[in-house]
Amino acid sequence: MPPCLGERMYFREVDHVEMWVEDTGAAALFYVGTFGFHVVGRAEAGPEGRRSLLLQQGHLRLVLTEASGEGPSADFVRRHGDAVRDIALRVTDVEAAFRDAVRLGARPVSGPEVYGDGAARVTRATVAAMGDVVHSFIQRESRGGPEDFLPGVYQPVTEGFPLPSFEPFTALDHLAIALEPGQLEPMVRFYRDVFGFHESHEENVRTGESGMNSKVMQNDNGRICFPMMEPARAGKPGQIDDFLARHGGAGVQHFAMLSHDIEAAIRALRSRGVDFLDIPPSYYEVLEERLGRLDLDVARTRDYGILVDRDAWGLLLQAFTRSMHSRRTLFFEVIQRKDARGFGGANIRALFEAVEREQARRP
Repeated sequence: MPPCLGERMYFREVDHVEMWVEDTGAAALFYVGTFGFHVVGRAEAGPEGRRSLLLQQGHLRLVLTEASGEGPSADFVRRHGDAVRDIALRVTDVEAAFRDAVRLGARPVSGPEVYGDGAARVTRATVAAMGDVVHSFIQRESRGGPEDFLPGVYQPVTEGFPLPSFEPFTALDHLAIALEPGQLEPMVRFYRDVFGFHESHEENVRTGESGMNSKVMQNDNGRICFPMMEPARAGKPGQIDDFLARHGGAGVQHFAMLSHDIEAAIRALRSRGVDFLDIPPSYYEVLEERLGRLDLDVARTRDYGILVDRDAWGLLLQAFTRSMHSRRTLFFEVIQRKDARGFGGANIRALFEAVEREQARRP
């Protein structure tokens, strides 16, 4: 059996996330005003020939590309609404990564293309992933300003968009992916055999009527992390089925964004109209019984709707927004790690049930 890509190619981190959206201006104002991003770059005719805006907060870079006219982008937005199209991965050698990924079974989307030269040189190639989501491989000689994002394509933005009044996040922690029934194991094999990722966590949840199976795939340094989930085959349709139906197939269910102060981040987001999922009071009544004595004010934790988990390394604090998407699909997680490396496995049932309660309220 040939060596997997991970044995020959070091995936370093998520370089950026690209969303295809109906209106870049409106989407940018939402992410600036609600989540504290800066609009730092603009491409009037990006690699796909469409208008794009580059947003940044801490180490997280988000590209918003506008669907226009007819063609793949317009079809994508009709199927999914504003949604993640590209989870771009930074690699050490794009040409080798692309060649070997295709040889090991990845479907090619576009071959290596070079932008700029010298210290600003960027090489990019793309392969298909799940549903309509793709992975671009990005090799950078520099990680400078917006003009170096794709040299010759993006220009810095210095006016035209408001500056955020707060910046609650420092980086992207992970992207959670919803898959259609029966697709979890094939996607686990894809990331293991083609990309060389490893499975770090597994969690299967069953409630009274529904459930899901989930596994987490990560690269060797842990900076690329994809919790993936599929509906359980038995039982009634649940929250993952609901996402798949509203989204129009597999895709990114939520962004998890890292904060140094989860309470401050939640306060800031609430003040800007973001609602968070309700967590049942019974969750907090047994919190210290489940996790042991905590160096936390449990009453404050309850008031903020923060879920808590402990692993061998430390504590994990997380809170989940209600979806603000027009289709009630994409939502966001605020996460603070106090040395923890896990993903709140003990909280998955509480989250699952909270999302299903939210689903039951919808028309």
